[in-house]
Formats: sequence, structure tokens, C-alpha cells
Amino acid sequence: MNIIVLLLGLLSAFGPLSIDMYLPAFPLIAKEFGVNMNEVQLSLSAYLIGIAIGQIFYGPLTDRYGRKKPLYIGLFIYCISSLLCATSTDVNHLITYRFFQAVGSCAGMVISRAVVRDLYKPQDAARVFSLLMLIMGVAPILAPVLGGFLSDTTGWRSIFWVLCSISALTFLLMFFLLKETHQEVIPLSPKSMMRNYSQIIRNRSFLSNALGLAFTNAGMFSYITGSSFVFVKHFGVSPTTYGWIFGMNAFGIIGCSQLNGILLSKFNADKILKSVLLYGVIAGGLLSLFSVINPPMILICLGLFLYLPIMGIVGPNASAMALSDQKKLAGSASALLGTIQFSISGLMSALVSTFHDGTIRPMCFIIFICAFMAYATHYFIGHKASTKTLSTAS
Repeated sequence: MNIIVLLLGLLSAFGPLSIDMYLPAFPLIAKEFGVNMNEVQLSLSAYLIGIAIGQIFYGPLTDRYGRKKPLYIGLFIYCISSLLCATSTDVNHLITYRFFQAVGSCAGMVISRAVVRDLYKPQDAARVFSLLMLIMGVAPILAPVLGGFLSDTTGWRSIFWVLCSISALTFLLMFFLLKETHQEVIPLSPKSMMRNYSQIIRNRSFLSNALGLAFTNAGMFSYITGSSFVFVKHFGVSPTTYGWIFGMNAFGIIGCSQLNGILLSKFNADKILKSVLLYGVIAGGLLSLFSVINPPMILICLGLFLYLPIMGIVGPNASAMALSDQKKLAGSASALLGTIQFSISGLMSALVSTFHDGTIRPMCFIIFICAFMAYATHYFIGHKASTKTLSTAS
């Protein structure tokens, strides 16, 4: 694993760190600001909206000005926003600052994918994305545990001071160690942005893989949104136990990302993706079935562990396949990929809260819907793309 992959993994980890580290602190934040948990959860929704919107702008910027300059801007925004989160005086300020923190963090997400596309061919890119998933996967394991420790010992605000420090350190590492990988200048104007995005989204290969990834990711965020209620409130586990459950699923994602590297040495990335998305429908169906029989907690843990780790395979392969046809527009394609991913994730996450009825069923049913939509959109749009290619060739 070379230094470039490590640096890109660090950039990719900003999202999981920013989301998962402060989850255990929700009760403390609610108590200090004198609000209920639902209001604190809006800060997570604001973060997802910020990620969805922010990536749209970073894509054209990174195609026009190179990968590094927009990255510096994003890291600066993230650092200042984290500092403001740490000094928030009420929940509304926290929600606002979390939005801008997300706008800063998504620079790393867009640019890390674009750099992989700059440097590697599709099959190799899938392997690199698997390595990034390994690095990213450590974050959801460590982040809730570290966040819980910081909350208990130094207060929830220290979580954002730590995130601020990490972003400042990352800025220095990128400045000295990351070389520019994009030299060709792409014109930047509102008209060219719309034309480029229209060109990308009309590519059926891009769209099918983007939606397969987006709905799988949405299933994971449905879990993230509902899991604190399911385990802490419904099943009555402690925040520490909740952190370990969260970490176990993250460990499963890491395991699958490394299994993906082995599979890629024997099978095509697209073939692997199709099979795993079908498996996801079965796993999601079992989870929703478990939820209707008033199950013990171990059964829900099992259902989640059967489904959630597939992100370790879907993420690398869908990302590599979605970007494989993009050359000059890799930055814009990466941005659009992320925007679609987090827009759908934010929508499904909101549905978990909207249909909350005091049971575990809303979370489980929406995870199944996400799994089904991931397979259906990837299969039908991708099948049409394959049919069109074959008819053109003949």
C-alpha cells in the first residue's frame, strides 16, 4: 500500500469520522441544549444535505483547477466549521455549522475518487477502492468508541476540536505529499457545468452503477439513523455496547472490502457487483422478516450483519465501473456520483425518522427497500445499456 493510497484513504475517512464520532454524544448534546433527540438528529440530516450539494460544485472546480486547489479550500472550510461546531451555543447553530462542515468534507470524497480515476484503469481502480474501503472501514469501528470516550471524559465539544485538528494535519500532509494528477484544463461556466453533468448522467453505465451504489449506501444510512433507537432505546443496551455493535458491522465492511480484492483477481468487477446486489435483496428481505416477529436482539444483529458488509464490495466496484468511461470529466463524474449517493441516502434516512412508530420495523423495511432498489435500478438500467451496446455493435 503506497503513500498515495494512504492519503486518499485519509481523505475518504472524513465522512465516516464526521458522522460516526459524534453519534454517542447525541443524548449529551440534547441535554445541554435542552432539546429532544429528534432536533439533534437534524444535525445529521444537515450534514447529509451538505455532502449532497457540495459535491456538485467541487467536481467542475477540480476538473478546471486541478485536484489540489479545491481540496485546500474544502479542508479549510471543514477546519473552520469544526471549530464553530465546538463552540456552538444552541442546536440551531450546530445544525448550520454541520452543513458547512459537510460542504468542506466532501472535497476529499470527490477528489480521492477522481485521483484514483486519474491514476488507475477500471479493474485496478476497483482494487484501489477496496484498499480505500479498508482504511475508511477503520473509521466506523474507532469513531464511535473514540467519540464515546471523549464525550464521557472531556465533553462532546472535544469531538469537534479533534476533527478540527485532524483536518489541519491533513491539509499539511496533502500540501507536501500529494502531487497534482490532473493537468488538462476543462472550461468552467454554468452552461458547461450543465452540459457536462447532462453528458455524464445520460451514460447508462454510469447511471446504473451510481444508483446501485446510492441505494446500497442508503440502506447503510437507514441503519445509522435508526440504530441508536433500535439498540439503545428499544433493546436497552448501553452506549458502549452500542459502539461495539456498530463497530462489528464496520468490521464486516472491512472484511468484505478485502474479500473483494481476492474476487477481483478471478472475476470481472461488474459480474461481482451484480451477484452481490442480488444477495443484498435476500439479506434485506431476511432482516425485514425478522423485524415482524418481535425478535430477540441477536436476530436483528444477525440480519444487519448479513446485509451491511456488502457495502465493502458494492462501494469499490460500483465506483470503479461508474467512473470507467469518464476521462476528462472524472472530477465532475465523481461529484455527481457522490451527490446521487448522498441525496438518496438523505431521503431514505429521513424516511426512517418520518415513519418512526416506536418499533424496529421502519428501519428494517427501509433497508430492504434500499436493497431491492439497488438491484433493480442497476439491473434494468445496466441491462438496457448492454442491449444498446450489442445492437450498435451488430
